[in-house]
Amino acid sequence: MNAKVASTAIPDHLARVFAQYPLPVERAEGVWLYTRDGRKVLDLYGGHAVAALGYGHPGWTRAVTEQARACQFQTNAVPMDVRLRAANRLVRFAGLGLDTVFFVNSGAEANENALKMAFRLQPGRTQVVALEHSFHGRTAAAAAVTWGAAKKWYGFPRAPFDVAFMSRSDPGAIATHVTEQTAAVIVEPVQGLGGAYDLGNEYLEVLRRRCDETGAVLIFDEVQCGVGRTGRPFAANLHGVTPDMITTAKALGNGYPCSALLMSDTTAAALAMDALGTTFGAGPLACAAIEATIEAIESEQLLERVRRVGAYVRRTCIVGPVQGHQGAGHLTGLRTSRPAKDVQRELLERNILAGTSSDPNVLRLLAPFILLEEHVDLLRAALAELAA
Repeated sequence: MNAKVASTAIPDHLARVFAQYPLPVERAEGVWLYTRDGRKVLDLYGGHAVAALGYGHPGWTRAVTEQARACQFQTNAVPMDVRLRAANRLVRFAGLGLDTVFFVNSGAEANENALKMAFRLQPGRTQVVALEHSFHGRTAAAAAVTWGAAKKWYGFPRAPFDVAFMSRSDPGAIATHVTEQTAAVIVEPVQGLGGAYDLGNEYLEVLRRRCDETGAVLIFDEVQCGVGRTGRPFAANLHGVTPDMITTAKALGNGYPCSALLMSDTTAAALAMDALGTTFGAGPLACAAIEATIEAIESEQLLERVRRVGAYVRRTCIVGPVQGHQGAGHLTGLRTSRPAKDVQRELLERNILAGTSSDPNVLRLLAPFILLEEHVDLLRAALAELAA
């Protein structure tokens, strides 16, 4: 999987920092990838959870094209209706009472700003609590709360604040770690890279209560699990627990780079002019993409489809090397009896692209929301051919 694909005659000046699949994609349509060597590959990875609507969605393509013709970019110093529409659509879609939106460009940037807001709300506090097996991004603050980053790739001489990591499976550990010195707790309600691991209702409810007791700000990082991936607008809706802030990206723009920070009224009250800033965040093309993505999810009843087809995956694909499942919706982890990277490679040889995770025995599925049962049947048949 890590071998570099033989390139075309184009000189390669790209930084060698990404392992690449032997999959030279030229075009895509629906849930299918087409390669320059003539393969048709079922995409159950969705561009790393980004291609929520699949590829070539007509409404999304039309909205972005029309906005590009009208005005491809303007500074945030200029008011534009497309920004207001995107924020309004996102707030209504979430339905959580987090009614203030700050648009930025990536999940890491959204997390940076959420952490900044937490320290504004709790001046004098110096600690952030995160979870084991978490991933929150590669920028300074986001990486500081990413499990294992300090030993593997952090790269900065020190973290910008104190960080404590606690168990993702023991609600009893929450009271010990979250104290009156804790400015914020940041968690993925359904961890992505950590193996499609669902923290569950009990854990999140205990965490919410403890944050209320101590005054710590609760941040849900829904960069990967948000915007419909669990079959609900956000995992916060799925679990019935509302944080003080939600960060989200990936599926939000269906491939156009964008992200958002959603804030409660209490959080937003700490905002002041120039407290946050961005050049490209809330660009009109990004906002058109956001608006079109949510429109498609709602008008095509894709949340219901994610719930239905996600359940079908978990019901039918415990075959071959797959022994169990975890996660929610189309953030599914299939537990394997042998290394997931080997199962992934064997599936790709059968023209099915899946992902792996930091858990060596979890195959991660991040399929587009338009996936159907007939596509799942192809996965099941391929898994049945593999050695257990």
